[in-house]
Amino acid sequence: MSEIKTRISKKFTLYIPKAIAEAVGLREGSIVRLRVEGSRIIIEPIPDPFDYALKGPKYARIKFEDFERV
Repeated sequence: MSEIKTRISKKFTLYIPKAIAEAVGLREGSIVRLRVEGSRIIIEPIPDPFDYALKGPKYARIKFEDFERV
């Protein structure tokens, strides 16, 4: 899937089709970055730091109590 057409609503709301959202890991409540490059709108997902901490690569170990304290 490389392209899907969608429509901008009356209040400029853009609905991202489910297939596109799932392809990039978006879900309800996800935060995205919007920017303009020429005449293009770029939408980039911003990874949730907690998901990244749980699922991303591990570089160090920390106890949960230490994490809470910080």
